[in-house]
Amino acid sequence: MADRTPPLAVEELHALVAGGEIDTVVLAFPDMQGRLQGKRFAARFFLDEVLRHGTEGCTYLLAVDTEMNTVDGYAMSSWERGYGDFAMHPDLSTLRRVPWHPGTAMVTADLAWDDGTPVVAAPRQILRRQLERLAEQGLTAQVGTELEFIVFRDSYERAWDTHYRGLTPANQYNVDYSVLGTGRVEPLLRRIRNEMAGAGMTVESAKGECNPGQHEIVFRYDEALVTCDQHAVYKTGAKEIAAQEGCSLTFMAKYDEREGNSCHIHLSLADADGASVMAGGGPDGMSDLMRHFLAGQLAALRDFALLYAPNINSYKRFQVGSFAPTAVAWGRDNRTCALRVVGHGPSLRFENRLPGGDVNPHLAVAGMVAAGLYGVEKGLELPEPCPGNAYTAEYAHVPGTLREAAELWENSPIAQAAFGDEVVAHYRNMARVEVDAFDAAVTDWELRRSFERM
Repeated sequence: MADRTPPLAVEELHALVAGGEIDTVVLAFPDMQGRLQGKRFAARFFLDEVLRHGTEGCTYLLAVDTEMNTVDGYAMSSWERGYGDFAMHPDLSTLRRVPWHPGTAMVTADLAWDDGTPVVAAPRQILRRQLERLAEQGLTAQVGTELEFIVFRDSYERAWDTHYRGLTPANQYNVDYSVLGTGRVEPLLRRIRNEMAGAGMTVESAKGECNPGQHEIVFRYDEALVTCDQHAVYKTGAKEIAAQEGCSLTFMAKYDEREGNSCHIHLSLADADGASVMAGGGPDGMSDLMRHFLAGQLAALRDFALLYAPNINSYKRFQVGSFAPTAVAWGRDNRTCALRVVGHGPSLRFENRLPGGDVNPHLAVAGMVAAGLYGVEKGLELPEPCPGNAYTAEYAHVPGTLREAAELWENSPIAQAAFGDEVVAHYRNMARVEVDAFDAAVTDWELRRSFERM
């Protein structure tokens, strides 16, 4: 990755701490679910100790379920291994202010073992490894994520107490592109936009979406790792800002039976000089490299679905006519396909429409890079684009359940070659834990249908 100016330089942090403007530094890393886990440090202690030596965190942070329950099946962390620590080392290129918390800065951590070797199953390290493979080809990836969420007028505490029933969405009807509709919740959206900008991100726009209370804020694309790190900060920050405003918002993939929360991921490739390598004289204005790279996406799409749709709820999005894809197909500006090619010339890129708002961006982008490299290395030929409605055409279907996706991932030679046995086994176990928990649960759906009538 090219050298870049961090949102906040270490020298600036020293000055802000000395002047009393910053008193707290958050050191955090994205876990398997894409959530930020870490510690808050007294700023002076961070500068004196943590900056040079890092800190420690329990290995179970990469070996628990969504509710932070310890579970079995993980090689790196268990009762038998004593639930020890790994090291958390600050990546100073990510140092930034946190405007929604007074006197606070934040930095993202890389994880390593005591001997200095990286924790290969950590999402950030998984992405780093795929970007290193890409760099060996003289290429870099530029990525943008489009993350949707639903805003409610209820606090997170009230939502919890009512078991997430009877919540009041910030809008009562479809406000897709509606300026009036977004105006209803603009005070919150404005805070999020402005305070993310204060954290070093470049905000592009905000717009309403289809589901009542649903909105989207978009940030400018950047280098792949930078975008994914910012995505994790934004997702945490948006929730924290909403909570401060007495509201709540959810990024879950399918909150109800209406439109789900998507997270479309745009990816383009550049050479060592930063020039786009995707445009060319081939069909649809694509270079041979882009055609092979896109063919790899199709070839690995089902095998890598676990990286794009990591939860039970993720698969509820994939419904016909829902603007979430069901077909393993690509098309030119065709929103019925899993892969949509957009832009022209230097802006030519493709969009992966599988991920929902619950996606871990580090894992999803790692999957996209690995799939593309598979297509390039194998010289895969790109099939003809879908010219019409992919929902009703004869294409392979994206996996319909987490169980199916986990089996495809576990048995995928493409995944084994790209990620290695340890990573494949680690995330196969994550899926197993979620499936087992869901299979054991008694749901509201079952109670409504069976309590009296069965």
